[in-house]
Formats: sequence, C-alpha cells, structure tokens
Amino acid sequence: MASARWPIRPRQLRPRLGRLTVMSINLDRATAFMTSHARILDRRRFEAIIGNSDAARHAIIRGLDSYRNADGGYGWGLEPDLRAPESQPGGALHAFEALAAADPLTSPHAVALLDWLNSVTLPDGGLPFARPISNPVACAPFWASANPAESSLQITAAVAAEAHRVACFDDEVRDHPWLTTATRYCFESIRRTDEAPFAYVLSFALQLLDIASDTYPEAHELLGHLSRFVPRDGALPVIGGAEGERLHLLHYAPEPGRPLRSLLDPHAVSDDLDRLERAQLPDGGWPAGFASYSDAAVLEWRGHATVSAVAALRMNNR
Repeated sequence: MASARWPIRPRQLRPRLGRLTVMSINLDRATAFMTSHARILDRRRFEAIIGNSDAARHAIIRGLDSYRNADGGYGWGLEPDLRAPESQPGGALHAFEALAAADPLTSPHAVALLDWLNSVTLPDGGLPFARPISNPVACAPFWASANPAESSLQITAAVAAEAHRVACFDDEVRDHPWLTTATRYCFESIRRTDEAPFAYVLSFALQLLDIASDTYPEAHELLGHLSRFVPRDGALPVIGGAEGERLHLLHYAPEPGRPLRSLLDPHAVSDDLDRLERAQLPDGGWPAGFASYSDAAVLEWRGHATVSAVAALRMNNR
C-alpha cells in the first residue's frame, strides 16, 4: 500500500497566546538546527510559532509562490519526496498545511487551489493518491507508481483535513464546494471500514474526523468507529515502511482538548510527550522517522519534523 508522511499537522503551529510554555528541550539548539539544515518555508513556520511573528506568517504565504503552478496547484518538491514540477494532491496537502500555519492571515491563492482540486477529483469524490509524473527522478516509488484513476482515502483525508483547518479562519475555503465533496467521500469510505487500516490511512482519517467534528456532527460517531483500531499506547506500526517505522499518538492527536484526545488513554498521551521530548538529537533537530528518496529530502523532512515536534510540545505546555 502506498505510503505518505508529514506526521504532525499545521494547527500545532498556531501560537498559544496567553499560556505559560516551559520548554523542556534545548530550543537554542533547535533554532540552530533549523538555520543550518531546514528549507526557508520551514524556517518561517518555525519562526511563526517561536516568535509569534506576523512577518513570518506573511513570509509563509509568499514562500509558497515558488512551488505554485499556473493551474493553481502546487508541485516542485513542496512534498520533499515528490520533486517533479507537476501539481499534485501531495503538493496541495503541504500548501494547505503552510496556509494553516499562517493563521489568521489568508492567501489570495487558496480558492484557486480548491478549484484545481475540484478539476482533478474523481467521479466518486475522492482524489487519486498521485497524478501522472513526467519525471520521477528523486520521487518516492509510492508516488510514481500510484494509480491516477483510483481514489485514495489516505490523500483525500489528508488534504481535506488541512483545508478544514484553513476553513476555520478563511470563509472562502469553508464555502468552497470541493471541501464538502471530499469530506463526504471520506465519511462514506470511513463508514465502510471494518478492519484496521494502514497506519497512514488511519492517521489521516482520524485527523480529518477530529477537525471536521467542529462542523459535521456525524464525525463524532465516525471517530468512535475508527478509534477502536488505535492500540492502547497509540503507536501504529507502518507495515512495509522502514525498519521500526511507526506513527505515534502525537502524530495524529497533538492538540489537547480535541474530541480525538478524549478517546485516547491520558497515560499514553503523557508517555508520548515524554518520548517526543527525548527524541531531540544532539544537533538540535528531530529525526523524520522514515526513509527518504534524495539527499535534499532527508534534510527537508528533518526540518519539517523539527517544526512539528516543537509545535506539539509547545501546544502541550512541555
């Protein structure tokens, strides 16, 4: 089964104003790691959460332009293991992820991205895992070999979850018909799920249901349906992934106070926060936790993982 990553979601990147945050990690080393290793877009995301900077949020929106195509979609390695230039659902996912990190600023290009998604959505309402790739150099095989005629719950839920987060503060995204179409496709697919899904499918479906539960009451029931597949410790082994690869609880439920968190063991949450604190490496960054397919992607994923780790710990007052 195809794999895809970007474990922790952008809503973590919102600054938690008014809360006392005591970081138990070495933030100076994390900052140095970002400066020396990460791409500009992730450095700006890091700056936005650490410095609560509007300048950084504006820079996030502008920074996406270098990955944007004339058709309204995004490519050019915005997904680090999908380096081809064509617009892809994976690029759309990361574009919405970045736009959510710019909250409350909105982008003039968000609606064009939704229009592009609408143009590539399959008749059943789902997105293909990936569209045809003209040059697969340095692209992960699971992207290059995807069937463009088959809908994927994994990528549709992932993109829709990020779009819902942007919709929380952008009315044009909230009211766009693609978001309803994709959400309905995912709900129907989840409703038919009667055995434990692949780890990334389960992770993204849970994230979608959690954020969609703010506006779709039925999402609460579906969360209960899917949560029965989550082990007590929250760790989801990635079958077919790198040796020891797994998704942890904080990968899909980083934010306290959400409906998904209420379904999980509080002791497992605490244990996973401890795990994430301990995972900072001597160079100041966090490991990505999975294999990458180019030297550039290795560094880019580590920058992404470091932003996500710091954001999750900050959100949980660690």
